[in-house]
Amino acid sequence: MAFGTDFGQGKAERRAADLIARRAAGAIQRTIRAGAESYERARDLPRLARLDAAGLSADTIEGAEEILSRLRRALRAERNRARSGHWTYDLNRHIALRQAYLAESERIEALKEKLAGASHRPQADS
Repeated sequence: MAFGTDFGQGKAERRAADLIARRAAGAIQRTIRAGAESYERARDLPRLARLDAAGLSADTIEGAEEILSRLRRALRAERNRARSGHWTYDLNRHIALRQAYLAESERIEALKEKLAGASHRPQADS
């Protein structure tokens, strides 16, 4: 029987296909995680979100959320290009956007924790 013509797959074939899908998803997640760990805002963000130097220096929660918002819009546009099969779709850009989004999300969480930690410190009595 030719590949792709057996619509009545057996349990073994379904399990094998599920295993391949799980391994592929895991490989993609590891790639994104590794890229997020090596992410450098000054190097990567200008080509992904078209920000100038002033936009990159935002170390406030609001500035980081604006960057995250731009990355979210760029990711949405890239996903739409992928779904439509548009010739300008770039898988490497899509992965880089996802890595930057993950890294910036973690940066916001760290800023919020830092801010929360600073506000909960006991004040010394004079």
